[in-house]
Amino acid sequence: MSAAVVSPAVPPAERGRLRIADRVLVRLAERAAGQALGRPGAVRRVAVTGPGHPVRLTLGVELPFPADLATLATAVRTAVVAELAALTGRTVGEVVVVVERLVPTV
Repeated sequence: MSAAVVSPAVPPAERGRLRIADRVLVRLAERAAGQALGRPGAVRRVAVTGPGHPVRLTLGVELPFPADLATLATAVRTAVVAELAALTGRTVGEVVVVVERLVPTV
């Protein structure tokens, strides 16, 4: 069995279609948000909402307290949008960050 060779001269629309499953978007968003917060376990849930393009995400996170929650939520949104765009080429229309738990810092 030989691998098919795709000529770079063929326009993308004629090469075929790539579908990225929602679960892949969830994992990428989870990783990006965890890295933005410096705590991989800080993301409690991620949901892809609505069909199609652009992508809409809801992330449930736990954040340290006391902290500037708005700044942390903005960092999560920025990281998720950048990561999904870079790795999948998908446009993110909305990222809703829900603070589900505050973790006291010592």
